[in-house]
Amino acid sequence: MTSEAGREEEEISKVKIRSKTHVKPGKIIGRKECQLVTFDLPYLAFYYNQKLLFYKGGEFEEQVAKLKDGLRVILEEFYQLGGKLGKDEEGVFRVEYDDDMEGVEVLEAITDGLTVDQLAADESISSFKDLIPYNGVLNLTGLHRPLRSVQLTKLKDGLAMGCAFNHAILDGTSTWHFMSSWAQICRGSNSIAAPPFLERTKARTTRVKLELSFPPNPVASSNGHTDQAPQLREKFFRFSEAAIDKIKSKVNSNQPSAASKPFSTFQSLAVHIWQHVTQARCLKPEDYTVFTVFADCRKRVDPPMPDSYFGNLIQAIFTVTAAGLLLANPSDFGASVIQKAIEAHNAKAIEERNKEWEAAPKIFEFKDAGVNCLAVGSSPRFKVYNVDFGWGKPEGVRSGSNNRFDGMVYLYQGTSGGRSIDVEITLEAGAMELLEKDKEFLMQV
Repeated sequence: MTSEAGREEEEISKVKIRSKTHVKPGKIIGRKECQLVTFDLPYLAFYYNQKLLFYKGGEFEEQVAKLKDGLRVILEEFYQLGGKLGKDEEGVFRVEYDDDMEGVEVLEAITDGLTVDQLAADESISSFKDLIPYNGVLNLTGLHRPLRSVQLTKLKDGLAMGCAFNHAILDGTSTWHFMSSWAQICRGSNSIAAPPFLERTKARTTRVKLELSFPPNPVASSNGHTDQAPQLREKFFRFSEAAIDKIKSKVNSNQPSAASKPFSTFQSLAVHIWQHVTQARCLKPEDYTVFTVFADCRKRVDPPMPDSYFGNLIQAIFTVTAAGLLLANPSDFGASVIQKAIEAHNAKAIEERNKEWEAAPKIFEFKDAGVNCLAVGSSPRFKVYNVDFGWGKPEGVRSGSNNRFDGMVYLYQGTSGGRSIDVEITLEAGAMELLEKDKEFLMQV
């Protein structure tokens, strides 16, 4: 670690929580109950989903007041985030809301000397830990703690907003729908562009009874080290618009046949990462490697659900090949493997997966992602840089330390705009050291 990185971590470690309050909807909602469905339940043993946004300028106290006022208004629509997890009389999990519940937790904090530019330049991610609440907290604890917490930290020249969302009740699409709607209200709008569609059972009606207790040793992650767990490192890589175009052009230059469908930007970047991570892991040619993507199923299910569907409507799509095949062939081979898996995941495949899971419910753990796995979450389609609360777009957006394991990748809209994409990768330390020296991966050749 450089002395500069050490200073940054030291400064971030000086984060002091000044107050903790709770914000509830601005009007009476009454008692509401909403069953969690098959798309939600597997994530109960994941950790709270964490995001960090940081902004330049503004007067901190005024910003906090505006954010709380906007939160009161937006929770009138997204009231489930102000509730708790519960179970009905048959042991089926649900989201419960009542007006006497605490609501959303809001922490106010201050840090000495840390600037927005320092956060933006930091590629290590793990040093952001103290700026985001609920590190190492399982979604199952939503039975007795808020489903959403936000930490507002005063920086030397701006504001850091650390958010924790209970992943058992919403996915990335719903997370950013909430964030953009909250920002819209804070900017002065009287209403939001798209109210949340809260009827989860329109996507699935099956009632699944689960007997869950807290694991004695929660799934290993970079936020829950065990003695046996490999040392993990996280790194933030930026791919410019020119680099993305070059990667996509290269993958599409060698298509399997004239009738082949062109590979998308996602498929092109995904195989680029998969090949270079596989190479950095120094796998044997016969070793299997799994590619997993958490795909939005709103338009894949039958009948399709609206984009505003509030909840989890994602499924993991898995595909596998041998490391030797992936590396010996041109990139269109791996891209074709990914493309076929994604296109095969239609309404019929989703239905079969749901029925299989409902017959023998299994709570996901990170080790279930697959051997030598590369797992992709989040999406550059999420307009994270449009989350403007009235003092400009964020200077940077990051994921927290929760829900990370060897091979976890988060994709974001690029800071530099256009078709650029930012990539967060978590890998075993030795593999990461090789990857960050790989000039072909970094598009420096």
